[in-house]
This record gives sequence, C-alpha cells and structure tokens, in this order.
Amino acid sequence: MSKLFAKSTVAASVLLALSGCASNPASESTPTPAPAPAPAGDDAVAAAPDLGSKRSLASFLQPSSEQTCFNRDTEPYTAVVDSHFHPRPFGGQAIPPETLFAYLDKAGVRFINYFGIGQILDMKSDCTYYLDCPGVSALPSIKNDFVNGMQTKAFPHDNLNIILSMTFIDLANPQGSAEMIALYDKEYPGMFKWAGELNVIKQALLKNNHQPATMASIDQWAPFMKVLRERGIPVTLHSDLGNDAEPTKFLPLMQHILETYPDNKIVWAHMGLSKELSKMPPDKHIAIMKGLLDKYPNLMLDISWDVLYNSYHEFGPQFVAFFDEYPTRILPGSDFVAAVNKAPTQYAKELDVTSRVNKFLGDEAFRHIALGENYFRLLDLPYHAPEICE
Repeated sequence: MSKLFAKSTVAASVLLALSGCASNPASESTPTPAPAPAPAGDDAVAAAPDLGSKRSLASFLQPSSEQTCFNRDTEPYTAVVDSHFHPRPFGGQAIPPETLFAYLDKAGVRFINYFGIGQILDMKSDCTYYLDCPGVSALPSIKNDFVNGMQTKAFPHDNLNIILSMTFIDLANPQGSAEMIALYDKEYPGMFKWAGELNVIKQALLKNNHQPATMASIDQWAPFMKVLRERGIPVTLHSDLGNDAEPTKFLPLMQHILETYPDNKIVWAHMGLSKELSKMPPDKHIAIMKGLLDKYPNLMLDISWDVLYNSYHEFGPQFVAFFDEYPTRILPGSDFVAAVNKAPTQYAKELDVTSRVNKFLGDEAFRHIALGENYFRLLDLPYHAPEICE
C-alpha cells in the first residue's frame, strides 16, 4: 500500500465514521432499518443507574497498603475494570462520548479497553447489528480504531483510564498487518496498547462473510505477533470452542495458536463460549481451560459477555471454585456495544450481570479480578488494587 493511498483511505474512513453516516446506495441485502435513538444527553445520564462506587481513578495510584481497604459488605461487587468494551457499534451511530463517560462514571468503572469492533458492517448498509442483516459483510477495518483514537484525544477524562486497542487485523489474511501497525504508530504514537478483539472463528458472523483463520493463516501471524510480543501488548482473541453438536470442533485452532506463540500475552475472550455452545458440561469445559492455563503461563481468560451468565451455567459453584483456584488468570469485562439506540440502563445491567460471580469469589480472586490487579499487572500499569478489609 502506498503512503498516499494509505493516508487518503484513512482520512476518508475516519470522516465517514465520525459523521455516523454512510453512502446512500441501497445494499443488495435488505437490512433492518435502524431503531429510533434512545434518550440522549442529560436525560440519558439521569436515567443511568448509580452502582455506588465512589473510589476515584487517582486512589488506585496509591500503594495497596495506603489505600482505604475495600469493604465487600458495603462496596459494590461490580468490577472497576472493563477489559472488553466496544465504544462504537458494528454500524450506525454510537453513544456520544460525554454520555458514555457518564454511564461509566456512575457504574464505578475506572479502567477500560476501547475495542473498536474491527468487523464493521458494509458502509452501504443502514444496519446497526450484524445479526439483523445476514448477507451484509462485516469485515476487518481500521475505521473504528481511528475514530476511537481521535475521540480519546478530543474528549479526555480525568477519572477514567482508557486503553486503546487495534482491532483491524484480519486473522485469515494477516499479510501487511505489521506494516499497518506502523501506520498506527505514525498517526497515534504510543496510544494503542492492546490488540483485539480479533476473530479466529466466530460462528455468529459466518452469515456476514466472516472468514475464519486456518492453521496455515495462523502460521502467517508471526510478523505482527512479533511486534506485539516485543512491546508487551496483549491480544484478545475471539475463538469459539465449538457448538452444541461438536463442542470442541475449533479447539485445535486455539491450541495451535498457543503452541506457535507461547510468549505472547493472549487473552481468550469469553473462555471460548458462545450462543452456539450452551450445553457443554461445566466440568468438561473447566478441565479444558485448566489444561491450557497450566501449559501456557501467558494465557488469560476473559469472562465478558452476559451470554455466559444468562445461557451458560450462571457461573455456578464449579466456576467459582475454578476462578478461586486461578485468581491471577481471569479478566472481567462487559462486552457492551455502545449503539446509540440502547437504553440508558443497559450498560449498568450488562456490567452487573457479568460481575455477579464476584459476589461469591474469595478475597484473593475478588481483588485480582474485580478490583483490577490482574489487569494492572498485564499492562504494567502504575495502579494498585486495594486490600480487602478483614
């Protein structure tokens, strides 16, 4: 790609994405019309629930022993970290930054990953959510990443630490990805410190022309994985474990990734679960996770997405025991997608659902997962989780 072409493509993409508009030609599919926007501005902020956490971002800069201890009887169980969050939707308009910041502030979230949703819907479509428009392509792109970078700079927030993530990489066709990271370096020097969510295999996207990675394409990741490894950048991978008919159908893909790139910081999104896999016995699923965690010390699991709670075991006693046994290997997240038509209560609801397991964790796991110690360590951030009150 020439420098001139790259710059013109970026500029055009950013302007289109910032405007929230697409070109008007009708798509060959018949996408569902965008729903009416939910309340915005002050009305939306007022309607958002206040989850009660009053700890400031600055308080986490103090050594753990110098902070006020965390009282689990009186303070919220919801996580202060959202390591899996999408500030822009697959298509259409996003919640405005100021409104979004207010939602996060009222929820007590102080640390957040901005995942761009690399699989943006075809700009000719008026569709907002890919499942509403099968046949409309949702393919890797730089668009949302660049908008996130611009908005983060334009709307600073002194009570929220935002980590920008590169989500453009096409894992089935990774050629040129390392070179594109160099473009990010030029346009946003030092700002992108995470990669992902990148799709290895996401069955839900297959009707939107998603191309899964293969063993051969995984071997071609070496150039960009080298860049990530040398910079200590974690990468979050969405890789379905399987489906109800074949529960471990895609497990070999993740095994090959971990075997090929053991020194990369890899986060397995949703522990490999999905709507397509809801009947695997918990013991079998946990055994697979334990085996991989034991073999690959740089692997971490994220427990984002309310589907895991609503459709898959509700994180019962077996999962609580698992998280307590591996307290330093789990990251929290909501997997919220900030489409403008969502109700003001929705973010707090999804954060609550994905945090409910925290109520039952031992103090060590609670501190590492809900209070962010795992997240701080993974990114080598200068923050510290408070100690738990005795």
